[in-house]
Amino acid sequence: MATFFEKLIVEKLSIKKIGLLLSCALLASCLGRPEGVTPVEQLDTQRYLGTWYEVARLDHSFERGLSNVTADYSMREDGGLRVINRGYSAEEDDWQQAEGRAYTIKEDQPGHLKVSFFGPFFGSYVVFELDSDYQHAFVAGNTTGYLWLLARTPTVSDQLREHFLQRAEALGFAVDDLIFVDQGLNASAVGTDVAPPLSSD
Repeated sequence: MATFFEKLIVEKLSIKKIGLLLSCALLASCLGRPEGVTPVEQLDTQRYLGTWYEVARLDHSFERGLSNVTADYSMREDGGLRVINRGYSAEEDDWQQAEGRAYTIKEDQPGHLKVSFFGPFFGSYVVFELDSDYQHAFVAGNTTGYLWLLARTPTVSDQLREHFLQRAEALGFAVDDLIFVDQGLNASAVGTDVAPPLSSD
């Protein structure tokens, strides 16, 4: 007959096992992708480096209220990508910045990456459209609640905007909820030596 302490150890191990299984399930879910959203077959990391302007996004907590958002990609020593996201908060009258890291999940799917801004927790970063000149990218997360239009310029043509809307709607994204990001501060700095001030945080 098992002693009280033996039963207690078994219960603790069971709880740890359940917690581990839940964590694995959550991780798998976070690194998934929406149904029908297929990552691009080719993604040259070196060509993807540099600054991208956030033209449009679906709202989510970690970018809420931010305008003039950019994402800057550079190489890390471990072979991944260093990601610097910056945006302006009108409420705080200040620039905010977050640093993350991104890695390809599978070698045969270079367009599906995992990205983290919070310790060991990663989320999906699915590039499902990328033009041959690397001037615009359509990016999704693990569900249809995450969507971005990124470009090398603060604004894009009406034709690209309409194409993005049509493609996103066909894939089940809520295009009526899209935020088209104010890039006025960045647009005024393009082509000059003036850059928006960044906070030291």
